Amino acid sequence: MDRLPKIALPAIAVIIFLIIIISKSAVTIGSGEAGVLYKVFGGGVVTDEPPLGEGFHLVAPWNKVYVYEVRQQEVFEKMKVLSSNGLDIQLDASAWFQPKYELLGKLHQEKSEQYKDRVLLPAIRSAARSVVGRYTPEQLYSSKRDAIQKEIFEETKAIVDDQYIQLNEILVRDVTLPNTIKEAIERKLKQEQESLEYEFRLVTAQKEAEKVRIEAQGKADANRILSASLTDKILQDKGIEATLMLAQSPNAKIVVVGSGDDGLPLILGNN
Repeated sequence: MDRLPKIALPAIAVIIFLIIIISKSAVTIGSGEAGVLYKVFGGGVVTDEPPLGEGFHLVAPWNKVYVYEVRQQEVFEKMKVLSSNGLDIQLDASAWFQPKYELLGKLHQEKSEQYKDRVLLPAIRSAARSVVGRYTPEQLYSSKRDAIQKEIFEETKAIVDDQYIQLNEILVRDVTLPNTIKEAIERKLKQEQESLEYEFRLVTAQKEAEKVRIEAQGKADANRILSASLTDKILQDKGIEATLMLAQSPNAKIVVVGSGDDGLPLILGNN
């Protein structure tokens, strides 16, 4: 019994040592993450192999694993830029991005875990200044928001595409102009709207007048044609047709044939 503690102490020491080794060697990569392996005695950052995927991994205790989020992320940026005429514009934008999975080792080796601040955000600012500088405040305020967003995305993507970053989208959330410029643009837009409404009413009135003129001209032409075609013979025939229709009517009446003007029948009332 006296020897048991002497035997147990080395075993306990070995167990503790193994626990330490395993704890130092065990790495768990979470969902949506990947690990970059750094070999202290093996050339540093591993760039010629895929990164460590999700799950449990054992690595040498003297090596290190740097964990990166590889799913889509979003970064917000507020920036002041200049329009084409030199006015200060505040632009609020966000970017959807993620590191390129297969090149994660290269990203870590060349850009580090600070790649968003070192690469992505400067690229967004540069592209935004370049794009906004091509437009006037009026265009930024009204009709060019989608075009600006697309151009900033394309220019930013061209910068970061070979920097191991996958850019998915740029969203321009707000464009803020100086109050004086904003009020001037709103007044101008209001005046343009009122002018368009006046032109619309004027065109509508002109079309209505033209319609009335055409209808009146049509009636005048019809009357002229009808007057030219009504001879005495035609009037007599029409009078005879009317007499025959009245004679067939059940209402009481007196028809004196040939007693009207031009020999037309004369109708003397009814009960």
